[in-house]
Amino acid sequence: MSALDQTTIRVAPPPAAAPGPLRHWAIAREADGLAVLTLDRAGASTNTLSAEVLAELHAALDRLDADRPRALLIRSGKANGFIAGADVDEFGAIATAEGALALVRRGWEAFERLAALPYPTLALIRGFCLGGGLELALACRYRVAIDEPGTRLGLPEVMLGIVPGWGGMKRLPRLTGAPAALDLMLTGKTVDARRAKKLGIVDECVPVRIMENTARGMLKALPPARTLAFAQSVTLNPIARRLIAAQAAKAVAKRARREHYPAPYAILEIWKRHDGNALAVPEADPASIPSLVASPTTASLLRVFGLQERLKALGKEGEAKAAHVHVVGAGTMGGDIAAWCALRGLKVTLQDQDAGRLAPAMQRAAKLFADRLRDPRRARDASDRLSPDVAGDGAARADVIIEAIFENVDAKRSLFAAVEKRARPDAILATNTSSIPLEDIAGALADPSRLIGLHFFNPVARMMLVEIVVGATTRPSLVAPAAAFVRQIDKLPLPVKSAPGFLVNRILAPYLMAAMRAVDEGVTPETVDEAALAFGMPMGPIELADTVGLDICVAVGKLLGGEASPPRELMKRVEAGQLGRKSNKGFYEWEAGRPKRGSPGAPPAGLAERLVGPLVDEARRALADGIVADADLVDAGAIFGTGFAPFRGGPLHDAARRGSRAA
Repeated sequence: MSALDQTTIRVAPPPAAAPGPLRHWAIAREADGLAVLTLDRAGASTNTLSAEVLAELHAALDRLDADRPRALLIRSGKANGFIAGADVDEFGAIATAEGALALVRRGWEAFERLAALPYPTLALIRGFCLGGGLELALACRYRVAIDEPGTRLGLPEVMLGIVPGWGGMKRLPRLTGAPAALDLMLTGKTVDARRAKKLGIVDECVPVRIMENTARGMLKALPPARTLAFAQSVTLNPIARRLIAAQAAKAVAKRARREHYPAPYAILEIWKRHDGNALAVPEADPASIPSLVASPTTASLLRVFGLQERLKALGKEGEAKAAHVHVVGAGTMGGDIAAWCALRGLKVTLQDQDAGRLAPAMQRAAKLFADRLRDPRRARDASDRLSPDVAGDGAARADVIIEAIFENVDAKRSLFAAVEKRARPDAILATNTSSIPLEDIAGALADPSRLIGLHFFNPVARMMLVEIVVGATTRPSLVAPAAAFVRQIDKLPLPVKSAPGFLVNRILAPYLMAAMRAVDEGVTPETVDEAALAFGMPMGPIELADTVGLDICVAVGKLLGGEASPPRELMKRVEAGQLGRKSNKGFYEWEAGRPKRGSPGAPPAGLAERLVGPLVDEARRALADGIVADADLVDAGAIFGTGFAPFRGGPLHDAARRGSRAA
């Protein structure tokens, strides 16, 4: 297909109305002239906007046009949410530029038609409303969102290496102003119903009990459309667009390089030059849909999405029924695990030796609740769900008990011997150990088969992966309920075999050691980190080591046995008590939680490959040892557990791709 003209777009006539009943949409007529259009995609547990669903939307609108309603209410027939977005499987199957443009045109034309309807329309949003789902809602005159924790709105297309091509780039800035809209589109983050109301994305945010009355009331009262305040409206001015886009590009460059992640830069160009119309971009332009789809980044990010969905599916094999979690150990890991579980709606008791040890964890939890919930009432409710428990009485009532004390096998054995006597027979007994084989701990239990590992990563609130560690004595039937619990708290479960380092620490350690060996040879920490950042890592290995703790790096290195003599500069700092971020000095000096860096200079040729090579080699060995089931799960663990460059699709995938390219 030739490049489209930059000022005019050909709008093809909609598909002819399908004869007979609709498969995915249902139209209900009410006595007062209101029509209700319900999407319940046939044969699917979640609503997505496939080509067939969009064609049927046109057919439904044809039928409504033939007998025009007073107003139209659009809602979901699924219990789990409104619409999750486009059908990603269809997007992943695109092989040509023509196919990519056709997919974008389908959604653009459907929602342009929806926006132009002569009667008022309203989207009733309960649960997730993402990507194309939000773009459909934005094409309606009104939006009502239900005030529940599960209601989330956003345009996360950038996370797949693409752009919101169905009208989101045009309509969202007109509701929120450019800065807020760009923040959502460039990061892919979502907002809850209250935040959406505050930003202007939705007109009303209401509890479930009044959602029907609110929606119908709006379609009777027909309040005037929301208008932007003057300061926000100025951000849509063509001159302001250029300035805002330039500032946003600088902010994006700090976290995502253009050569690695072209999509956020394309969003800025399409909004700035074409008012959000992706079809107006010439095909040869780097911001065009064909260019983005042809990018290796998009293919890799679609792969990452598939890996994430696979991990989520692992949690569906068991029943998530935990209501009460008991965490033993109020240090950084234990306290943060407890806080996260409370944030996700569970009752939590947190045990440690005395109130003084519990206080810092409770303070960190209060800050997490305030930062994440942004609502004093919800933050108070979360705090009420988290109770200090010096006596450990909560263990007798808990569905899940998680041990997160210091890494000492004798201490853990003693703890589990005592906990087992108090725990319910059906409670999950889990250890958060990062290094001790489960078999060594489980021997203290009367029933060793009850012990499983739930290995969280630091910082708990940011790292999505949880390794489900299966020991030689672990009862296989525990894996499914453990995975279901991990999904219940909105993390990604990865079953791994109990072995030194499990998966993530095993493959991460050689990478960190290679980086510190380079420092031993005189390469500055800044230069080492710059080489990794240029490769695509989200954080350099030296900064990561400082963040993890240099003493932890030494302990893991000894555990894995691969370093007969630890790096000199590492040991020098540990012996001096310079342990990294937690002591405000390691390889870097730390101030207010941030490292103070000098100029990195140009990394030596081949340094990145020297750093990453040991990680890839260890990933291959872990796969050969059966630590996880297959290569895709190795890649998933590396991406979600270590932050391995997502645009590369995982270490094994990337190594195979680069190897075939070299051949």
